[in-house]
Order: sequence, then structure tokens, then C-alpha cells
Amino acid sequence: MPRGPATPAQALWSVVLSVAAGVVAGRITGSRWSPLVAPAVFVVALELVRWNVPGPSVDLPHFSGYGVIVLIAGRGVHGLLSIVPMLLAAAYGAGLTRGSWWRRALLGAPSALVLALTVAVALPATTAPVRGPDGRPVPGSVAELTSVDAGGRRLGLMIRGDDTSLPVLLFVPGTPGGSEVGAMRRHLADLEHRFVVATLDRRGAGRSYAALDPASTVTLDGAVDDTVAVAEHLRQRFGQRRIVLVAHSGGSLIGVLAAQRRPDLFRAYVGAGQAVHLPTTDRIFYDDVLAWARGSGRAALVDRLVAQGPPPYPDFFSYEPIIDNESRVYAYDHTGNSEGEGGFAENLGVPEYALLDTLHTVNAIVDTWSLLYPRMQGVDLRTDVRRLDVPAYFVNGAHEMRGLGEPFAEWYAQLAAPRKELVVVAGGGHRALFERPADFVAVMTRVLAETSGS
Repeated sequence: MPRGPATPAQALWSVVLSVAAGVVAGRITGSRWSPLVAPAVFVVALELVRWNVPGPSVDLPHFSGYGVIVLIAGRGVHGLLSIVPMLLAAAYGAGLTRGSWWRRALLGAPSALVLALTVAVALPATTAPVRGPDGRPVPGSVAELTSVDAGGRRLGLMIRGDDTSLPVLLFVPGTPGGSEVGAMRRHLADLEHRFVVATLDRRGAGRSYAALDPASTVTLDGAVDDTVAVAEHLRQRFGQRRIVLVAHSGGSLIGVLAAQRRPDLFRAYVGAGQAVHLPTTDRIFYDDVLAWARGSGRAALVDRLVAQGPPPYPDFFSYEPIIDNESRVYAYDHTGNSEGEGGFAENLGVPEYALLDTLHTVNAIVDTWSLLYPRMQGVDLRTDVRRLDVPAYFVNGAHEMRGLGEPFAEWYAQLAAPRKELVVVAGGGHRALFERPADFVAVMTRVLAETSGS
């Protein structure tokens, strides 16, 4: 576990094995120093083992806003689940609690804390049954958190629908390492009345965080292979000839390439906040953030952007000043929207996320981004995908960011497909499907009707 425990089972084993190691170390040495020596040896061994594992959560600390979060959620959580239990167990093993009430009290409080944390992280994620008006589970419905084998990797999948005979929809989320299970549950539950909705945690995201390694195999082509493998699984499991593929933002590059590679799997492709060419998008973001910083007198931000120059960048933290300020640069009124200005962060408090999934939210993004984002720079749909052999629908918010909207307009104008349609959602931005879910569900209902023979 080079990045620390990534699943409830791994967290539980981490605590159990650390306690066992601590007790053994304490009993063998009988030394008052064993509570310090045993964890210290463990830390040194761990850092040596993961020396060649790439990613901000295992690299040297980076003292920025995201860097501090990564340090706490990475090494900090790992320490709570390994080092602290080992330290306490070594103290008990060495007999340091005998004959002294204050020593027992000193060790008892943190021991109780570790026990409570162990119970909390061991609790798995759950998803509620699909219930009818009478509150009872709907016969023939499906509601499960499962995983799918994709090229030897287990990828997390949430599957929900009123009836297993409904058409199947596979949703591919956007940000590398970002999970949208919470957003799908909070904002797009109405899709479950029309589809069997399968929400994928891409490799490195959510319940698929543990699948991130080996890092050398994290590529765009691998992400497309994963999508195809999951689509094949869903088609076979639910007895469908073709399924509907929906992809958002950065995940829409993967979605388009999957639809291009295997049009036989999909009755339609739906791109929401469609990405086209990341270097073009990021250069526009850079220009807009820099212009905004100059216009609003943010001298420190101007100096940092000028000093590092325009993207692409080799690491996640160089993108931090752009990511941090996009919402300010492209601000708009969110009144009446189902999802507000907080975006995906508003959707973490759902039972479909275990505690570790929530704690690893930022780490999953920065680790996966650092591996995958540089490897996505060479794809330009304007030259690489000029035709799709499936009906293609696109849903953009009226307030879509310029960096995505302009390259998309160029690509859409030249794209050939059996059917092609763009729907612009009033009041929505880059996450219009979650901000205005009723509009998105209406589009998907029409997609069903117009592709019924597919």
C-alpha cells in the first residue's frame, strides 16, 4: 500500500498488523524506547519502498494549499492507521503501563481514539435500495456498489435503476481521479426511472483509487480500454445489444475515443462539457486568469503566472493558481441551480462514499492528474476524430468556460455523425448536467426516443 490504505479492508488490516508488530516489538525488546523505535523503523522502510512510486501523495511535501491537504490526507491518515497503533501497541507490549495509573490514562485515551477511527474507516460505503411510493424496494430494481475487472484492475461501479430491463447508461466522470458518484445520486436520481445507470469510478478515483498502481500503466489508451471493458460487461450482464455512453469534461475525451473505437457498443454518445484539446483549453484558461489577475490588482498571482509561463506543466501544483481561480474568473449566477458554486465538493456527504473515499478525495485527484494529464496532451479531436459512427449529442451550459467552449465549437462544426445535436442549458456552466438536472434528464429522454431502433 504505497499510498496508504485505500479501502476499508486495507485500513482494517493496516491497524491490525500495526498493532501486532508493535506488540511484538515491545515484548521482544522490553525497552521504553520501543514505542519510538518500531514506528521509526516502519516509516523509514515505507519511504524506501515507495521511493520510486510517483505522485504528490508520496513525493516530498509541497507547501501550498493543495500540498498541505495532500500531506494530511496522505501521510497523516496513513500515520493514524499505522504509526499511532504501532506506537501504542509497542508501549503496551513493553509493559510501560504497569504500576502507573497516569501512564495507563495517557495511553488509554489515544487507544480509544484509534479504536473509534478503526471502526469508522472499516465501515463500507452503501447505496439504498430503489424504493417505490410505499417505501418498499421496487421488485426487479437494482441498487448496488460493485466492481468490474478491466484488464486485471478492479474498477468501482455504482449501478442503480428501477428495472433491470431498462436501457443501460454508462457515465464516465471528468477530472482525473475525480468521482461523481455523489453528484449522480444527489442530482440525477431521476435518470434511474429511465435507465439502469452505471456510474464509473475511473482508475484512481473514488473506490478505484487502489487501482492506480502500477503507475507506469496509467495512460489515455488504458483509460479508453477500461471504458470499453466496462461497457462490454454492462452489455452482457443486462442483455443489451448497445448502451448509452455519457461522459463529462476530461472524461469526454475518453468517451469520444471509446465511441470511435467501438461504435458497435453504443446506441448514442452524449458529451457534457465536452473537452477537445487540453493544451488549447489550458492556454486560454491561463490567459483569462492572468488578465483577471492584472485587472483586479492581484500582483502576487500575476508574478507567479508570469514566472511559470503558460501551460502545459509537468506537475499538478503548477496548475494550482489556475484551478484555484477559475470559478472567480468565470463567475455567474447559480440561483435556482441544483448544484451550487461548490461543484463536486458539495456532493461528498453521501453514504456511497466510505470515510476513506472522502479523505482521499484530493489525493486521488492530484495523484491521478499527475500521472494521466501529461499523457492526454497529444489528443486533439479536431484532427483525431472527425467522424463518429454513433448518434452524438452534446450538452453545454450557457456559461461554459471559454477555454472549453471555443475548441468545442471548432470541432463540432466539422464533426460528422449519423445524428448530431447541441443543447445549450440556460443557467448552467461547465457542470450544467448537475446544475440543471431536469434539463439534462429531458435531453436523455429524447436520446432514448430518437435512438430506439439502435
